[in-house]
This record gives sequence, structure tokens and C-alpha cells, in this order.
Amino acid sequence: MAMTAPGQTAGVSVLLDPMIEDLGIGRTQVSTAYLVGTLCGASAMPFVGRAVDRYGPRRVMLAVAAVFGTVLLALSFVSGIIGLTAGFVGIRMAGQGALGLVATTTVAYWFHRRRGLALGITSAVGTAGISLAPVAVERLVAEVGWRAAWAVEGLAVWAVVVPLALFGLRDRPSDVGQHVDGVAPPEDGNDHDKATGRPLRHAARTGMFWAIALCMASSAMLTTGLNFHQIDLLGERGLSPVEAAANFLPQTVAALLATLAAGALLDRASPRIVLVASMLTLAGAVAAAGVVRPGWTALAFGLALGSANGLLRAVESAAYPLYFGTAHLGAIRGVSYTVSVGASALGPVAVALGHHATGSYGPALLLFALIPFCAAALVLLAREPGEPSAPAPSEERSRKA
Repeated sequence: MAMTAPGQTAGVSVLLDPMIEDLGIGRTQVSTAYLVGTLCGASAMPFVGRAVDRYGPRRVMLAVAAVFGTVLLALSFVSGIIGLTAGFVGIRMAGQGALGLVATTTVAYWFHRRRGLALGITSAVGTAGISLAPVAVERLVAEVGWRAAWAVEGLAVWAVVVPLALFGLRDRPSDVGQHVDGVAPPEDGNDHDKATGRPLRHAARTGMFWAIALCMASSAMLTTGLNFHQIDLLGERGLSPVEAAANFLPQTVAALLATLAAGALLDRASPRIVLVASMLTLAGAVAAAGVVRPGWTALAFGLALGSANGLLRAVESAAYPLYFGTAHLGAIRGVSYTVSVGASALGPVAVALGHHATGSYGPALLLFALIPFCAAALVLLAREPGEPSAPAPSEERSRKA
């Protein structure tokens, strides 16, 4: 999860200004290339998810790491907008999408009783790594330049993720004679070692599937939009560039704590509660962004935005396997990731258009705050699916093929 950083907006943003200056490409062109790269990368997630179901996380993670590292190395040689766009497609597909999808899906295969806590820890540690990456990359760019920085990131992905896929990862506990949660199932109880669950076509017919997807899309769109324009947005409210940039710190701390808390809560409570809490917190943060002032209100904004993201990150990873099982988890989360990553591409454009139309960020943000409110309402209205059933024999044979 931490090694997705080179494909995340936070990691890429540090390299944008040096590339724009060196390549002589306009900021609008680079933003458009990033939009195209994000949308194209998102379209591949259903195929990645199905590959996880068919070939297992280990093989897919190895392939993703190979592709991700190669694209990062190739970005060190770009000379124009076409090559840059192709590179953005690769890192958004492999880094932001596929690697994170495989990592969290693997954890879901190994835990049931404490799945929420396990996924919470995974997401929290990954978030910490992603949050610290821009500092390291900025120092790297200052020392060796942006081209060498891309190359170093590519080599780092190969050096870390490839060995982990080869030697540190197994698809399921049964591959090494172990059991889910590390406990052998009772003879007369539920056998969580056996992959069970609904296929994608059945999951997609439930309201809860789309409710979770809408929550993810809302968070991805609005958070990416706010973060992308954060310096200008908070500057409009009276914060200096340094103060606006420092607001990422409370966001990160709040996200880490909320992820861990939500992970533990999900082992005891319905995901519906955490989903609604996340959306209401996000709505409050988005609405407040247009009225904050230097001081405690800006701090509260950062804490609220980070908390909303942390809550959702934990609940999404745990809710899909809880509601739909693990037999087809890759395909189900692949579609959800497509919706989420695609929405994240629209966020910066939507916020910019709102600012252009009204002359300030405040009015548009009040309107955007309605989106998570609608998502929370859909979660409350959606009926929770029943216990995932075992796949049909033909489906099980197909998955193992």
C-alpha cells in the first residue's frame, strides 16, 4: 500500500512543476494529461479484479509491480505531452489502482473475525507511507532532478514489491496449510477457509453495492478536488501558502486514527454506521472549506476531511467481503475501484469550474456538500444483503482454473 505512492496524486504533485518548466508544457496540458491518465487507468480495474480472482493475488501483484516499475523508469525519458500522458495512464492504473486493490484484497482473504482491524492497520500504514513520500521525493528532486527521481521510484518498486510478491505473499491460508484467522474451523460451524460469495452480476443488483460505490466516488472526487486546489482554496480564506500546505498534516493524522478506529469498530458493528458517519463528516468538511479562517477552524477542516477519508478507507475494504464474500471479491472491488478512480479524475475540474463560475470556492463547495449527503441517504435506504452463499460448483471450478 505504501509503495502505491509514486502513482498517487500526493507523490506526483511534487514532480509537476519541475517537469512543466523543463518540458515547456503548459499546466493545463499537464492537468488534462493527468485527467486522461486517471480515467484510462480506472477502466482497467475490473480486469485487474477478475485476474485476482482467477490467478490469485501473488501472480497479479508480481505482474503489477513489474509494469509499475517499468512505467516509472520510462517516465524519466519523456520528452513531450504524449509520452507524459502514456506514463500517467500507467502509474494511475498500476500504482493508484491495481497495487492497492491487490494488497487489500489479499488481507481480506486471510481474515474474517478481525478483518476490519487487519484492513484498518494495512490502510493506516499505507496512508502513512503515502503521506511521507512527497517529502522524500521533494528532497530527491532537489538533489538529482525529476528524471532521476522517476527512475529511483521505479527501482524502489521493483526492489520492494517484487520480492514481497515472490517470497512474502501467499494467496490464501490453505496454500501453506493454515486457516483463516489462524484457527481451524469447527466441524459443525462455518468454514471460512472455503471461498464463498456472490458473483459480480449478483452483487451489482443490490442497492448496497452501489451505495458503497457512491460513497467511494464522493470521497474520491471531493477529496482530490480539495487537495488539488488546497493552497489556492485556503489562501482565499486568509491562510498563507505555508499554512495551507501544513493543513495536510492534521488530515494525515486524522486519517490514520480514523482508519484504525473504524477497522476495530467494523468487527463489532454494521458497516452502514461507519459509511453514514464518513459521508456526514465529509459533507461537513466540504461545506466548511469555503468559510474557514486561519486558526482552529482551518485545523478542524483538516481533521474532518482526514477523518472522513480514514473511515471510508477502512469500511470499503471490509464491507464488500462481508456482504458479498471473497470468492469473487477481486471482480467486485475492481468495478468499485473504477467508479472511485474515475470520480477522482473529475474532482479538480469540478472544483475549478465552480470557482470560475462564481468567483470563489464557497458557493460551489456548499453545492458539492450535497453529494455525500445523498450518498449517506442511499446507504440508509439500501437493504443489507444476506449471508454470502457458497459459489456454484461451476463457478468454483472457474475460479480455480
